[in-house]
Amino acid sequence: MQIFNVILLGFLIVCAISVSFSKNLLNSILIFMSYSLIMSIIWILLESPDLAITEAAVGAGVTSILFFVTLKKIHAIRQESEKEEDDEPSQKTE
Repeated sequence: MQIFNVILLGFLIVCAISVSFSKNLLNSILIFMSYSLIMSIIWILLESPDLAITEAAVGAGVTSILFFVTLKKIHAIRQESEKEEDDEPSQKTE
């Protein structure tokens, strides 16, 4: 069980470092979600289920949804139809 705890802490550190070095905002949010889920597992192992549920609901759930909505509002996430429309004029000029 001690090895599992060390592996989880290692993943937690990797997620924390990689979210700060990620250039893509969408990848940063996904890494943040995984950080929150790993943290909720650690709270369960520390026998604190109330904090685990809160971390999973708020950290991985609500906060991530708010980040996704914000990226959509500032047009950082584009829909597939918008990408196809942007690609079509470049194909017509060829």
